[in-house]
Parts: sequence; structure tokens; C-alpha cells
Amino acid sequence: MNDDSIPLDLPVLQAAAAGLGPAVLHTPLLRNDALSAQLGASVLLKLENLQRTGSFKIRGATHKVRRLLEQGAAPHGVIAASAGNHAQGVARAAALAGLRAVVVMPQGASLPKVEACKALGAEVVLAGDTLEDAVGEAHRLAAQQALAYIHPYDDWDVIAGQASCGLEIVADCPGLTTLVVPLGGGGLLAGVALAVKSSLPRVRIVGVQTEAVAPFRHFLHDGRLEPVARDAHTIADGIRVKRPGELTRRVIACHVDEIVTVDDNAIAEAIVTLLERTRTIGEGAGVVGLAALMSRRVLLAPDEVAVVIVSGGNIDMTLVGRSIDYGLASSGRLTSVAVTVQDAPGRLAALLRIVAAHGMNVRHVEHRRGELHVPVGMTEVLLQIETRDFAHQRELLAHFARQGLAARSLLGSG
Repeated sequence: MNDDSIPLDLPVLQAAAAGLGPAVLHTPLLRNDALSAQLGASVLLKLENLQRTGSFKIRGATHKVRRLLEQGAAPHGVIAASAGNHAQGVARAAALAGLRAVVVMPQGASLPKVEACKALGAEVVLAGDTLEDAVGEAHRLAAQQALAYIHPYDDWDVIAGQASCGLEIVADCPGLTTLVVPLGGGGLLAGVALAVKSSLPRVRIVGVQTEAVAPFRHFLHDGRLEPVARDAHTIADGIRVKRPGELTRRVIACHVDEIVTVDDNAIAEAIVTLLERTRTIGEGAGVVGLAALMSRRVLLAPDEVAVVIVSGGNIDMTLVGRSIDYGLASSGRLTSVAVTVQDAPGRLAALLRIVAAHGMNVRHVEHRRGELHVPVGMTEVLLQIETRDFAHQRELLAHFARQGLAARSLLGSG
């Protein structure tokens, strides 16, 4: 299927990529042996989390700023609305071009991302509770101060800049059969789909959204966008886009083969897996493609060569520990168990010996006495324990039951 109204052919995309120069890195594309063995196919990771400003967004922002300069369309500077990554990309691109940059962010934007934009020379305006609120304020300021508004995804120049990521993948992996891409507003997916399909038309391209914010869920089947609740929450905040672009939809309808969703459990597990396997950090939105493979939302044949774009690594550091624990718990490697025992000397030590005998490590211990659900003369001991998997956890609970101890998992089991 083709759409003659899409003005981006391969020569245009190649010219856009060539114009990015040293402002944008050609990021690594690495085969991961452990993931390949786990998934039964050759799996490579395109590490855009190692890109300048920590995400792919610098690509589209740099090309857009370059085009504005060519057209003389930004004499007073540029403005963008973003929860973080697009803002940082625009801030850096503008700084390199010597332009004034204003970025509008929701009032709840993470402090590290706000400070990162300021460090890049941008003026930061906090407005509203949602990204949509920030967009409205950015348009108002753009008109008031004669600033050129840079859309995060629904702009042909931005899409052309993001396509450079796809061109790098084609150059580095000509045997590619499946490409898995995070999907929010659609700028990255549209760009790489155009680039890859122009050179390797038989490649299967899959977009991945978060389950909680999935306006594209049925788009390829009926052409409609699914409404998203205003208060929808996901740890993949970078793709929490409720109103995808019109231009990106046009490209996606023509060049994307599948769209799938993943939940926050799968995303958290993918954050942990990426950290363990590559020693690099990925934000929630950045690892949804990996989450889709690990949760088998995207199936691979044994002879396939699959590339997953890890689109960003700008995770809020205050969330890293929580995300890791969340991922460990959802994969069966961390659990909390409540065991009721006699409130007598030596009982805790006996419990800890049982845990140690099963090859487990206790991270935290807590006692509960005097609560209504704990009988007089007894104590409930809460143990946070590192385990191998859910089967390992069930083995411990079965042992407690054989000992006549009342034990229950506080996190459930797989």
C-alpha cells in the first residue's frame, strides 16, 4: 500500500540523514547472545539510549532546526512542548544553531529532565497538569513571541530526521527480517518504517504501545483511534500520547505491519533485562519493544533476524530502584512472604535458616505484633526475599506448609 501524499522518499531521507552531521551519533546495533538464545532467534538492540541527550529525539529536532534555518523561519527562536526527551532534543539542536529555545513542560515533569533542558540553554516553562495542557501553552507563547513551534512527531521534517535511525539499521543489518519499534505519537515508527521499507520492503515492522495508553490498538484493522482516559498511567511516560499525529497515522497505515501492546509488568522486566544484559539503562518507553519480545507479543521464527529499537534511557533516577524491584517481582526474582510463628526466642533464626537452606537471600525483615489478624502470643514475620523464579517461591511456601507454619505470599506467584 502506498500514499502519494507522503513527501518523503528515500533520497529525501538520505539527504536529511547526511545533514545531521556530528550533532547526532550513529548509535550501536549489537547482537545480544543471551536474548537471542532466550527468544530463539537472532536479536539485535539498536541502542538509542546511548544517543546524545539520551534518546532518538535529537535526530528529528536537529533536522527540523536545520530546515527552519534554511527557510529563515525561526528569527526569534523555537518552542516545543514535551515531558522531557523532545524538549532536550530541541534544546540541544537550538543551542548548536545559536537559537533561543523555550520548552513547555507539564508541572509534574521530572526535575532531572527540567534541569537537563536548562543545562542545554533552554528556557523552561511549566504549565498545566498534562502534556496536552503544555502543548496549548506552547502554541500560545509561540504566537505571542513569534517563535517557531516544533512538533514532537507530526511534522514531515521531524519524521525525516527520525528516519536516520532506520537508515543506520539498514546499513548495519541488511539481513533484517523484523523491526520492533516503540510507538507513542508515531514519529519514530513512521520515520524508520519509511526508511526501512524503502530499502527492505519485506521487513515486518511492529509498533509497540503500552497497554494503558494505546490509541493505535485497532488502528491497522479499522483505521480508528481508541480513546484514552485523561488519567491513564503507565511507567512508559515517554509514549503516553493520547492524540497521535495525522501525518504519522498516514505513514503507519501504509508501512507498518503490526501494532501490539505491553503492560507495565512486562516493561519493568524489560528495564531489568536490558540493564543486566547490556549494562545500559532504558526508560519505560524506551524498552517497550524488548518487552514485547520477552512477553511473546511479537513471535519470531528460528531463522529470523530481529532488531529492537531501545529508543531512550532518560529514566528518572528516583524511579530506577522501584522499577528494578517491580521488574524483579514480576519475573519471580523478588517476593514478600508473611509467616506467623510463636513470639518466642529463636523462631526468627529458625525461619532464616529455612530460607538460607533453600538458597535464597533475605533483603528485609519486619515483625507485626498486636494486630487483629495476628493471634495473641504469635507474631507475623514479613520477609522480603530474593529468589530464582516463581517455582523457587512455591517451593519455600510448600516447605513452610509441611512445617505447619501459616505462610502466604504478599506478591502472588506465577
